Amino acid sequence: MTVNSDQFYSRLPVNRIPLSELLTEDHLFYKIPEDWHVIVTDIKGSTAVVQGGQHETVNLIATGSIVAVLNISFKANITVPFFFGGDGATFIIPPSIKEAAIKALLLYKKNTQESFDIHLRIGTVAVNDIYAAGHTLRVSKFNSSGNFHIPVILGNGLNYAERLIKGEDYLLPGDLPADEEVDLSGMQCRWDKIKPPESNYEVVSLIVVATKPEEQATAFQKVITHIDAIYGAPEKRQPISIPQLRLKTTFSELGLELIARFGRKRLSDLVKSWLTTFLGYIYFRTRQGKSYLTRLVEMSDTLVIDGKINTVITGTEAQRLQLIQHLNQLEEAGKIYYAFYVSKESVMSCYVRDYKQEHIHFVDGSEGGYTKAAGVLKLKIVHLSH
Repeated sequence: MTVNSDQFYSRLPVNRIPLSELLTEDHLFYKIPEDWHVIVTDIKGSTAVVQGGQHETVNLIATGSIVAVLNISFKANITVPFFFGGDGATFIIPPSIKEAAIKALLLYKKNTQESFDIHLRIGTVAVNDIYAAGHTLRVSKFNSSGNFHIPVILGNGLNYAERLIKGEDYLLPGDLPADEEVDLSGMQCRWDKIKPPESNYEVVSLIVVATKPEEQATAFQKVITHIDAIYGAPEKRQPISIPQLRLKTTFSELGLELIARFGRKRLSDLVKSWLTTFLGYIYFRTRQGKSYLTRLVEMSDTLVIDGKINTVITGTEAQRLQLIQHLNQLEEAGKIYYAFYVSKESVMSCYVRDYKQEHIHFVDGSEGGYTKAAGVLKLKIVHLSH
């Protein structure tokens, strides 16, 4: 296996042009290598789990699956594109780390089942098979703010992989390793629910899919242009702001993160985590701590483009109504399907390898924003496409 393929994503140039421009620059998107693999993790029946009040647990489990895979890719010195979806995650990885990633996720799935009685589906599809089935998968790196860049995917290859993996007859090959522990170091869920920066603002979790794969770039470009025009630059619609960050303080609030990481057995870790959080109050008042918080806002993952648009934005009700008007027009013209969920707060789970550069923060609307929007979207597509 050539090193070349392993470093495919690492070597891609980072584009610093506005997203609405990037989407129409076809030459800035690169075909994913045929020997790579797509891995999808997804909570089975997540809508029911969210309705049962376990929306924070759902976000946390999705984050844990990302941490499990990123810890493996980091050790192998390989950068991979990944996408947070509220109730699961998607990765595109080279063959050299596929086995280790699946093994870690199978262990994590077992932990999740034992600790929360929640069923995490895991599946993998070869990129080669996605192409053979007539689907496309192209990626570009987009600089969304400061030093933070995200992968942008065009094509419906990930959607196809997800449909296969969620199908009834899909079986994941591979046995569970005996008594190993999954490495979830860096996984954190220290922040309480986060109110929007302004008191009259709401939090919108929005999902948009294009109806025709070949017109996806143009449809997405129109949606992003409307969001920019109505809500302003990305930093203006960013739901996370430093003044609204509050650390969780109670054992029960911190307990979720630790159960996800270690199962229910390790009380000593709970005490340690509680102490770390207590010390966090002091740390975040230091100069270093303050600069970490600035970067935290910068490195909050509020936009995911993985063949569909998933984004969490904040603004006024009037702005949302204006956006919906435009989205309705695009939907009526047969260009897109969309759905959204409005909440009063956002929730954030984090992967912190170090407090300087290596951290990323996954954002969803509270009450399971993405999951609820996805539920509405599913029904809408069935209704409108018949």
